[in-house]
Amino acid sequence: MDIFIQQLANGLIIGSIYALIALGYTMVYGILGLINFAHGDVVMVGAMTTISLFGLLLGLLTGLPAGVVLVLAVVIAMPLCAALGFGIERIAYRPLRHAPRLAPLITAIGVSIVLQNLAMLIWGRGYKSFPDVLSVEPFVFLGAHITMYQAVTFFLSLILMVGLWFLVQQTRLGRAMRATAQNEKVAALMGVNVNRVISQVFMIGSALGCIAGVMYTASYGQAQASMGFLLGLKAFSAAVLGGIGNIRGALLGGFLLGLIEAFGAGYLADLTGGFMGSEYKDVFAFLVLIAVLMVRPSGLLGEKESERA
Repeated sequence: MDIFIQQLANGLIIGSIYALIALGYTMVYGILGLINFAHGDVVMVGAMTTISLFGLLLGLLTGLPAGVVLVLAVVIAMPLCAALGFGIERIAYRPLRHAPRLAPLITAIGVSIVLQNLAMLIWGRGYKSFPDVLSVEPFVFLGAHITMYQAVTFFLSLILMVGLWFLVQQTRLGRAMRATAQNEKVAALMGVNVNRVISQVFMIGSALGCIAGVMYTASYGQAQASMGFLLGLKAFSAAVLGGIGNIRGALLGGFLLGLIEAFGAGYLADLTGGFMGSEYKDVFAFLVLIAVLMVRPSGLLGEKESERA
C-alpha cells in the first residue's frame, strides 16, 4: 500500500508538469492546427536560463535570501521565454501559416534542432545543477515521501492551470482566442486581431513552459541542453492522449501519462516477472497511449470528426 501511495504522489507531481507543457501544444494546435515541436526546447531554455540568472543575481544581490533570488530569476526568465515564443511564431511559423501542413511541421522540427544546438553552444553539453534553495529532505504526507520542491511544483501547477482556465473563459483575450480557434476568418471580420492573438498564445504557452521547465529541473535536480526532446515528446503525447486542441484534455492527458509512468516504474518489474524494469516506464506509457488512440483516435476528450462537421 505504501508503494501505491508513493507512486500515486509521484505520478500526480510529474503529471502536473506534463500537463503544463501540454497546454502549450494544445493551445497552438487548437488555434492554428500546428504541432509546435520546438515547444519542448523552449521549456529547456526556460530551465537553463533560470539557472544562469540565479547564479548571476546571487552574485549581484548578496543581501537577498536565495529563495527570493530564485523567484526573481524565474520572473525574468518567463518574459524572455515569452519573447522567444513570439520570435518563433513571427519568424518561423507566420510565413507558413497557409502553406501545406508538411512545411510548418518540418520547420518546427528545424527550430527544435536549432534551439537545442544553440543551447549547447551557450551552456555546453554537460548537466547544470539546480540550486539548493529549498530543503531536499523529504517529508511524509499521507504515507508518501515528498520533497518541498515537489509539493511546490504540484500546487503551483494547479494554480497556473486554474489561472489559464480563467484567462480563456472569462477575459477578453480568452474570448478572442476561442473565436480565432473557432474560425479565424470570421474572427478577423468581427474585429479580432488574429495575428496578435496567435502571438499571445505562443507567448503564454512559452511562459508556462518556462515555469514547467524550472519545476522539472527542481524536482530532478539538474538540466541539460537536450532535455527538451523527450520531455516535449511526452507532453505532446499527453496532449494527444487527452485530445489535442482541448485544454481540459491536455490536463487530463498530462496527469494520466504521469500516473501511467509512475505506476509503470513501480510495478512493471512485478507485472513482467522481472523481464522489464523501471527503465522501460517510458515505453510502457507510450504503449498505453497507442492503445487508447487505437480505440479513440481523437483522444479521450477530443471531438470526433462527425462532431466537427
